[in-house]
Amino acid sequence: MAATRGGSGGGATTSGCGLKRRYAPQDHEEMMNEDQSSTEDQCGRFWNGIELLKDATEKKHFLPTGLESIDTLLGGGLRQGQLTEITGPSSSGKTQICLHSASNVAAKQMGVVMYLDTSNSFSPSRVATIIYGASDQFGQRGFELQSKDARFKSVMRSIICESVFDIFALFEVLHQLEVSLLNDKVNNGGSKVCLVIIDSISSLLAPIIGGKYPQGRSMMISVAMILKKLANDHNLTVLVTNHMVSAGNGAVKPALGESWKAVPHVRLVISCECESNICMATVLKHTLLASGRTAKFVVPS
Repeated sequence: MAATRGGSGGGATTSGCGLKRRYAPQDHEEMMNEDQSSTEDQCGRFWNGIELLKDATEKKHFLPTGLESIDTLLGGGLRQGQLTEITGPSSSGKTQICLHSASNVAAKQMGVVMYLDTSNSFSPSRVATIIYGASDQFGQRGFELQSKDARFKSVMRSIICESVFDIFALFEVLHQLEVSLLNDKVNNGGSKVCLVIIDSISSLLAPIIGGKYPQGRSMMISVAMILKKLANDHNLTVLVTNHMVSAGNGAVKPALGESWKAVPHVRLVISCECESNICMATVLKHTLLASGRTAKFVVPS
């Protein structure tokens, strides 16, 4: 099975996808230098309105999640070149959306999926259930004629799963992903990485902004800049999940605070009816659509 897992470590290691890892920035000065170079790369020239329109209409397509209601709610699915955040309480369906998105993109042969798993949430058996139960939806010629095992193996070959348990391992993997993309090395049968999933990003970022690391917020913003630069430069879709925290008076809000709030291009909050697989998705933020739009969807059991 091509989807492999690797642990976080203290030195340069080789991940399950063949990417050689590199240390993250170790001090504030080095990190700020990387931030500056990233900003310069991203802002090297100005784009006029015609160029922006051409980029949006010809390059920034959608990757469908495979959950019809969510795809309709988002105007087609997960937009390329953008970072989409799924937030919600525990057991609200965030990971299920990630697994459905990975399975759908892989089954439709739209490209390779890199799944960064921060809490052992990736489930091959769940992917198998999705594939076996929805093969008629994928629309790939000959896909429905394959045996169940062949379908599953075809999908799993296009999903690279990497276990990442701390912020430094995340820096390493993202850096090496960028290097490999520049060298055109991360591919599978000619298909390039088109979707990067981090489930969940808050489990990596929340510990470093709680006071233990003096440069925690700078590190968080560095992660944001790297992800958005990868999405923009390589026309990737980035999908991350975020948990909820108390906002007082019994209310909840997405974690990671105001500094992170401005990062996602699209923010979707998920809630699930008690003891039910019927969920509600609400748009909190979107670059093209009005906020407050809702849709119900069912997470297949």
